[in-house]
Order: sequence, then C-alpha cells, then structure tokens
Amino acid sequence: MRIGLLTEGGYPYVSGDARLWCDRLVRGLAQHEFDVYALSRSEHQEDEGWTPLSPNVRRVRTASLWMAEDDGVVLGRRARRRFTECFGELAAVLCGASSEGGTSTPEADRFANALYGLAELAREEGGLAGALRSEAAVRALERACRAPGAHRAAREARVPDLLAVAAYLERALRPLSLDWYEDDGLGAVDLCHAASGGPAALPGLLARHFTGVPLLVTEYGVRLRTHYLTAPDAPPAVRSLLAAFHGRLAAEAYGQAEVVTAGNTHARRWQERCGADREKLRTVYPGMDARPFAEVGESAECADPDALVWVGRVEPAKDLVSLLHAFAEIRKQEPKTRLRIVGAPAGAEGAAYLAHCRALADHLFPDEAEGPHAAGHNPVSFEEVGGPELPALADASGAVTVLSSVVEGFPIGLVEAMLCGRATVSTDVGAVVEVIGGTGLVVPPRNPRALAEACVALLRDPERRERLGAAARARALELFTVEQNIEAFHSIYLEIVSRAPVRRVVLDAAGEPLPFAVPAEARVPVRWAAPTPGPAARSGPRWAGDSPARTTTPVPAPERAR
Repeated sequence: MRIGLLTEGGYPYVSGDARLWCDRLVRGLAQHEFDVYALSRSEHQEDEGWTPLSPNVRRVRTASLWMAEDDGVVLGRRARRRFTECFGELAAVLCGASSEGGTSTPEADRFANALYGLAELAREEGGLAGALRSEAAVRALERACRAPGAHRAAREARVPDLLAVAAYLERALRPLSLDWYEDDGLGAVDLCHAASGGPAALPGLLARHFTGVPLLVTEYGVRLRTHYLTAPDAPPAVRSLLAAFHGRLAAEAYGQAEVVTAGNTHARRWQERCGADREKLRTVYPGMDARPFAEVGESAECADPDALVWVGRVEPAKDLVSLLHAFAEIRKQEPKTRLRIVGAPAGAEGAAYLAHCRALADHLFPDEAEGPHAAGHNPVSFEEVGGPELPALADASGAVTVLSSVVEGFPIGLVEAMLCGRATVSTDVGAVVEVIGGTGLVVPPRNPRALAEACVALLRDPERRERLGAAARARALELFTVEQNIEAFHSIYLEIVSRAPVRRVVLDAAGEPLPFAVPAEARVPVRWAAPTPGPAARSGPRWAGDSPARTTTPVPAPERAR
C-alpha cells in the first residue's frame, strides 16, 4: 500500500523529534511505499539536510513552520468576510464565548466548522498566509476575548498577549495554505499516518476532509501536556488560549482518526483526557535497536561494580542537582562509588544547567587523592558519547543506572539500560513504572535520601542486581524492540485499509475496475492459488471471473519536492 507519512520537526531531517523511529518504520516496511510530507521547525534544521532515505520512499514534500512566506494572495470582499467569520468563530471557541448567532452548537463542532471553513477558503483562494497575519485576524481574536461568555483569562488578555496568540495560530495553521490535498498529493495515498499531534496531524485532517483518506495518529508525547510543561512563564491569557487550541485540535484529530496510538499508558491517559475514544486507542511502544547492546547485555562482567551511571539530555527537568546530593549520601556509606553523568546539554538552558551541575559537583566533592604524592580526582565525571573515553553509548558501564527526572515521557535511556542488563533506580514519573514493570527500584521524585538508599541497597547486593538486570533485559527484548514496533504498525495499517471504503475507481490494463488500487494482501509473500470459477463469477464482471485482475500498479519514478 501507499502511506502518506506526516511529520513536524523530524524525519526526514537529520535532527529533530521522531527521526529515528520514523526511519526504522519506513525501512522495516519495505514492502510498502511512503510519501513523506514534512514540516520543518527552523532554518538550522533545513540546513542540516536529510537523513539517507530508504528506497521505498517515493517522494518527499516539505514546508516551513519557521519562516512566513508571502503567497501573494489578496482576498476580495466576500473572501475577507468569510475569513473574518471563520477565524472569529475559531477564536470564539478558544475563548469560550458563545457564537454570534446564539446557536447551541457543541464547541467541538463549532471548532471543526471554523477550521474546515478556513481550509476550504484557502483552497479556493490559493492560500491564507496574508490573512492569518493581518490586522483583521488580531481584531477578530480581540472581539472574541471581549465577547460575552469569554472566560476570565481571555477577557484579561492585553495587546501583547493577543499578538503572541495570533502569531502562534498563524504558524500552526500554515498547513491550511499548502497544495498537498489534491488527487496527485495526499489524495493519492491509501492511508495518512501523522507521526505526532498538532500541526503534523492537520494535513491528515484536511486530506480526510477533502478526499476521504483514512487517518492514523501516533503520539509519543501529547502536545497539550508539552504545552503545559514548556510554557510555565507565559502570561495566563496566552497559556489559556493556546491550551484551548491544542485541546480542540487534538480532540478533532482523535475524532476523525481511524486509530490513535500512544507510546505508553501515560500518554494514553492524556489522549483520553483530550477526548479520544477508548475503542480507537492502541498502545505501541517505541522500538529500540537492541543490536548495539547485545554484547554488553549478555555479559555481566562488563559492568563496573562501583559505578553509578546516568544517561540523558542535560536539562533542568532531569534534576541532576538531586542526583548529586543523593550521591553525596551514597559516598558516606560506599566511599569507592563513582558517578558517571553521560549526556550533552539541550540548548542554551541545558548548557547553563550543565555548568551549574559541574560547579555543584566540584563543591560537594573536592578532588580526592589516595596519598600525598598522588593526583586528585573527582568521583563525578561528565562525559559525552563519541569521545575517546566513551566511543559508544553501550560502553557507559556501571553497576546501577539511575534516572532522577522530575518530568519524563517515555524514558528511552532507561530502556537502553534494560537492554544492557543493568539494574535501575528511577523516580516515579511519566511512564517509568510502566516501562520497568517490577524489574527495578522506584522512588519519589525530588527525594535525594530515598534515591541514595535505593542505590546503596543495590550496590551492596550483587546477586539482586544480576537478577533485576536479567529480568529487565528480557522485558525490554519482549516489548521495546524495533521488530515489535514495526509489526504493530503493519497490523494497524492492514486493519485500517481493510475497513476503508473505496474512494475511487482504478482500472487495470484491460480497462476493468480493480477492487483496490494496491490491495494490502497483494504484498503478502505467498503464492496464491488460481481462482476457481463459480456461478456468481460467470454472471459478474470480468475482474471477478476466470481472468484474475492485476493486483499491483506501476510505481512512478521517485520525485522530491523541497
């Protein structure tokens, strides 16, 4: 079959979210064709280029979310009136205000009508880039905030708040103006797979609206939760209005999707909170490549019995400060223990946090020397993968792997430790308990004493460490490998396509209609028996009779659009 893969800020670019699992998915389903529709987040991401593409990627089309491009469209009087009405209704839903007509239409329907009204107008006029950046959009948002029934945070919005919200909505709604929804674009695929919610799911919604293409939405992190975590210092009006937008867009995507997959139960609960139907939900864990960790995981001797290891991106949410204070307690009971912090900082905030952690480590652990003529050393080391001391992540050996986060989605570093057969001590956040499933110790977040006690308990009990490590590796190989991830999505693809109605008639070389353009079962690697003519076949069309219809269509030459 032919899948339209929708991404934002990730695949096929070298850097970004969901890059690895999308690439593994595409390569793992080599029997299917993929058309990639990618939204980029920054100029730097575009300059870095694409990751090498799998041969079954038929074409790539990209669009920018970071740069506003002038489409040259000037709306006439009627089009401007339609835009003002649709955008004003969308803004009214976000503000909680009643509709201008005073109707009792549910807010979900009002949001959908406004969104698809803007999409149809963009399709007719050739784009809405200028209109979404216009003063009319800001004024429509202001009227909605001042309208009767608007919630308190919206009523208190000031001009800078209105400008910030309008600018965000303009970026998020840029997919409305793209030319991706015709019969030679997303209308030609058998299935749209959005690799995340938010703007990545919007092209899938529009493809379903215009051409009836079924939609699959996958989320390893729910956009509404991310908004709450990443914008704590934003003004209340901005936080409230953007949270309403994320919530309404997510509810519409969940409602229109045939299937919604979550990367863990924690994300699944958020999806249910945002309105997802339980009947549509599936849990598909991220797939990790177990091969780099095979040698380490099968050899317990590789682990340093006196070392604790932390692996991840260095940022405040990882709470390395609590880990360092916990390590100070550990050193009082186990003086030979070392702490290896492996990871690179995430942006400028991460770099500042790393510098703070280094200074705290120097303060808590002055350089120690075994004698008056020996060089001192600090028991805490900060390392990055790829250096001479740590060429590969699997070389970060230690008796216990520690996770000290206060916020966590799916703990990839924890799964990598499990694949290495290491015992783990983790804070009870995000999907941690679901991932380890009883194969490691769990403590409350921001509790250095509890973290220290758990680490000391494992450091003093090598047999327990070995038992937990073996159980953790077995669990990771069963649930979190690339193979199970690919198989799960393959089954979901077949399930969706088997239920999808025929959207267009496709003819074979003889001019006879085919039941499916590219039937899913045509890719099954078995030898089919010749059909046996029956009474029904004799009186039916030729493609149902003695002459079997051709079940594949010619594959066009690859095409890439930038």
